[in-house]
Amino acid sequence: MTDTAVAATETTVPTPSTHGVGLTDAAAAKVKSLISQEGRDDLKLRLAVQPGGCSGLIYQLYFDERILDGDAVREFGDGVEVVVDKMSVPYLDGASIDFEDTIQKQGFTIDNPNAAGSCACGDSFH
Repeated sequence: MTDTAVAATETTVPTPSTHGVGLTDAAAAKVKSLISQEGRDDLKLRLAVQPGGCSGLIYQLYFDERILDGDAVREFGDGVEVVVDKMSVPYLDGASIDFEDTIQKQGFTIDNPNAAGSCACGDSFH
């Protein structure tokens, strides 16, 4: 078989692209801790934008073991991966995920420069 015939029969698995979402050290440490508590090493943090909320769009932040076709993946220290679906990438470019643990607030926050505004409850944006 010639080199061109070999090249024509080989199949390549598409590699996921990357995205512009950042993850602070505090958020990465919390994600790593939560994954460790689950006792699994295959989980990734998935961030998506979905229609909903009083301003039109809401964030979805959850653990997922899958990487779907078209997903963009970015790895942070200690093997923490953040996955963003291809439809959400433009809405989230430049966004940053942080984790706060203070007396006033505990949880993940998303600072998104693409959000033109948000509702009073802070759960949705446009």
